[in-house]
Order: sequence, then structure tokens, then C-alpha cells
Amino acid sequence: MFVLLFLLIVVLFGLGFLHPLWWVAAAVLIFGATRYGRDRGGGWIRGDGSDLKGYRDYEQHRDRQDRWDRRYSRQNRARWRREDRRDHERRG
Repeated sequence: MFVLLFLLIVVLFGLGFLHPLWWVAAAVLIFGATRYGRDRGGGWIRGDGSDLKGYRDYEQHRDRQDRWDRRYSRQNRARWRREDRRDHERRG
């Protein structure tokens, strides 16, 4: 889809040397593609930063997971050491 859009823009730009109205059509097409774009209203260039939403969600999930891991690894570290010590004492 992107390739077809790009080819259409190039053709309209090329036709603009014959008649400047084609340049206007190419500019409108470029504006529409960047402003409204593809995939649920998002374009290649978005002023609201919504293209970073997926990464922000990932980053928040990663941070929550890191906090969870740190919290519970600290809490369980002493228990693991006690269990290891008991296992070692049973064997020896």
C-alpha cells in the first residue's frame, strides 16, 4: 500500500512539470497521508505522539514487571537461603 501511494505521489509530482495543478494534487495527497494516514487514523507523522503509545505500554509493563521481580526476589531471597541451608544440613 505504501509503495502504491509513493508511486502515485511521484507520478503526480512528475506531471506537475506539465501543469502545476498536479503539484497541488501531490501536496494534498502527501498532507492527507501524513495527517490522517493509515491504520486507524494514524499517519507517518503525528502531532499527538500516538505512534509512541505501543512503546509506552510496553515500557510501563516492563517497569511493572521489574518492580514485581525486585520486590518478590528480595522477599524470597532469605527463604531460599534458609531452605538451601536446611537441605545442606540434612545431607551433611
